[in-house]
Amino acid sequence: MTAAAQAPASYPAAPFHADVAQGPAGGYALWLTAADGVRLRLGIWPEGSKGTVLILPGRTEYIEKYGRAAEDLRRRGYATAVLDFRGQGLAARPNADRMLGHVDHFDEYQRDLAAMLAAARAQGLPEPFYMIAHSMGGCIGLRALMNRFPVKAVVLSGPMLGVNLAPWIKPFTGAVGAMLGPFRQTYRYAPGTSAQAYLLSAPAHGNMLTSDHDMWDYMRHQVATHPDLALGGPSLGWVHAALQECGALSNLPAPDVPCVTALGTAERVVATLPVHLRMAGWKNGRLDLYAGAEHEVMMETPSHRARFFDSAAALFAAHP
Repeated sequence: MTAAAQAPASYPAAPFHADVAQGPAGGYALWLTAADGVRLRLGIWPEGSKGTVLILPGRTEYIEKYGRAAEDLRRRGYATAVLDFRGQGLAARPNADRMLGHVDHFDEYQRDLAAMLAAARAQGLPEPFYMIAHSMGGCIGLRALMNRFPVKAVVLSGPMLGVNLAPWIKPFTGAVGAMLGPFRQTYRYAPGTSAQAYLLSAPAHGNMLTSDHDMWDYMRHQVATHPDLALGGPSLGWVHAALQECGALSNLPAPDVPCVTALGTAERVVATLPVHLRMAGWKNGRLDLYAGAEHEVMMETPSHRARFFDSAAALFAAHP
């Protein structure tokens, strides 16, 4: 069943697939418009008295993927808002090939966050605001924190602070930018990727997202049931933009915001050394390692998930 949002005229109702999200009752979605005119989708689970957690998803992700996470947060007293970033989920996609993930520059994502924050306030979601940012969302969230995004504390999950490239392509990364314009490669799929969504093409055994088969089935069922949510590989333009942003962030000091970063010891999606380096220099930050966990700590085994959300709730409660 698809639910519609109960929203004021300034934020029209957007489709929301409550059937596959499995989130708390009362969830809904809104259409937002970023400052540059791009249409975005915001999902809201409004129940919570201690504040609201703004979830910044990873590349390829969408609101419904965080339904169970929203329930975990609700049990601990927090409302949840999740954004479909431009180019993924049901947000506007910039290319005729809707399976291609692309932005020209990561600054575009900051416009999405500004629209998310404005909508969260307009909807009267309980404050203070906190942040959970996963993978690509961790990169976007770190930039936002450096720009004084108004959250009290943040949890990063497998943050993309460095792009994990295949060894054979690393020597050529400096030439990627030069290739894009003159050779019209901007919208070409990055090497080793295609229009296939990972959840629909990879086997459950040995996948790089989670060691928990129930959570794998949960995520896979979502995109199999609602294919419009799925996204394939990134463009070369996106890879170039990501490399530029990760490089720029690595040269800046950590923001003065309390942070816990969760990282699986079996992480294979993002580069892990930049995460260790960043957290070593974050004076009010802590790195939590999850033994045997893959990239999606929030979608891992029940014990890992319980530890993650207990840790997040403790951090948030310490910074009211």
